[in-house]
Order: sequence, then C-alpha cells, then structure tokens
Amino acid sequence: MTYVVTEACIKCKYTDCVDVCPVDCFREGPNMLVIDPEECIDCTLCVAECPVEAIFAEDDVPDNMKEYTAINAELCKLWKPIIERKDAPPDADEWAKVKDKKKLLEK
Repeated sequence: MTYVVTEACIKCKYTDCVDVCPVDCFREGPNMLVIDPEECIDCTLCVAECPVEAIFAEDDVPDNMKEYTAINAELCKLWKPIIERKDAPPDADEWAKVKDKKKLLEK
C-alpha cells in the first residue's frame, strides 16, 4: 500500500509533509504535490502533517478521489523530488476551503 495526495492539495501546496518523509517520496508540481508510490514506505508520518487533510492511505482514498491514485503515479514520473519544506503560496489558506479543484491542476 502507498499514500496518495488528493485534490485538497491543489493550489494550497503546503509542504509540511515533506519535512517528515524519511524517504523523500514527494514530487513537486506547479500547484500540487504528489507521492511516488515506488518510493513510499507507508510510514504514515505525512498524513498527520497535512493541514488540509489531502493525504490518504491508498485503501482509504474517498470514492470521489480514487482517480488521484493514478494521478500521483503519473505525475511523480514528470515532477522533481522536493526534499525540504518551502513556504506555501500566499493564498494557500484561501484555497484550502475550496472544493472541486481538479480543473485547476497544472501538470
């Protein structure tokens, strides 16, 4: 099993999760993070660190977010690793409450 970053991360891109990841499995895109399923060791540390609750165990991804398992697997091959925490975008807190953000995902 691996962990999956879902829609809540789009346009928020908090990187608290990156700091606690022991294997550097996060990849950074223009406005979202994803997890490389080949690198993830299922440690669960990132889940509690995400302020917008965007990270789920693969088996626990909500039904309406299941497509993010494939999105993580696809985009982790295109995006570069992020290994240290960065400041969130200035408007991240505003985006944290927005639903239905898939159309805003920048690949």
